[in-house]
Amino acid sequence: YGGMGLDFSYNIAVAEELGNIRCAGIPMAVGVQTGMATPALTRFGSHELKKQFLLPTIAGDFVACLGVSEAGAGSDVANIKTTAVRKGDEYVINGGKMWITSGSQADWMCLLANTSEGPPHQNKSLICLPMNLPGIHVAKKIDKLGMRSSDTAQIFFEDVRVPCKNLIGEEGKGFTYQMLQFQEERLLGVALVLAPMETVIQETIDYTRERKVFGQPVLHNQTVHFRLAELATEVELLRSLLHRAVALYVEGNDVTKLASMAKLKAGRLTREVTDSCLQFWGGMGFTNEVLVSRLYRDLRLISIGGGTDETMLSIICKYMEILPRK
Repeated sequence: YGGMGLDFSYNIAVAEELGNIRCAGIPMAVGVQTGMATPALTRFGSHELKKQFLLPTIAGDFVACLGVSEAGAGSDVANIKTTAVRKGDEYVINGGKMWITSGSQADWMCLLANTSEGPPHQNKSLICLPMNLPGIHVAKKIDKLGMRSSDTAQIFFEDVRVPCKNLIGEEGKGFTYQMLQFQEERLLGVALVLAPMETVIQETIDYTRERKVFGQPVLHNQTVHFRLAELATEVELLRSLLHRAVALYVEGNDVTKLASMAKLKAGRLTREVTDSCLQFWGGMGFTNEVLVSRLYRDLRLISIGGGTDETMLSIICKYMEILPRK
């Protein structure tokens, strides 16, 4: 379908390089295309669906988006309300999606919707939804704190009709497919933030070496250079965890626990790095002229998008079997 047939570790290598772009919005948009909206289609989609949607997406002719979150269901995926009711050889879709990256320019959406009245983990399906169909309303481009170079939309569906053949895999397996898709998304998200953190640390070193306060460079204060060394160590530890998880994933192992740990650590560490470094920039750090202030805003999303820190902790606790028994 136009890809190179390489394993997932190459996606991670590319994601790490994308982190050298001097903002987080563009790498995130590319990440949605490669690791968030397409893995389920790649793994479970029919040949016809792959020709129609995956091939032009890989070629860069189509922009893809992922339709999971809703105004009342972000990390709580099982609680989504959007429905896709089968009528003849079509699904009729009603509901809405919120915080959809690339939503205002997407050619198609990998949509998660309820296709039956069954239990919440068994009544959902993934559907390839062309975004030019009647009844799809892109309500607005959301004005965000960060990631401002990436459009994020609120979208409503009103009696949208899509062929049943656009179903990815089996009906009712959508929740399971999406959980698998989340693993690649979370690992990709971790890879995307490594280079930005390293860049911010290095630029902070360079700035504090030149910036003098009370007769000496800011960097020469032990509290400053010790803190920067500590943060650099934390970034390397996160990279090691990511690479271990990816190696196990490529071998076919379930890495849900490790991916959740890495995602949790990435969210918290990006906040630590950008906050600490911005402090060392002083007043200059509070301007929009320097990268650290932009990444301070952009990377705040890591602890929220793709599953909050609290969701990651719940998953980790489940795998450690330390949740209260019901």
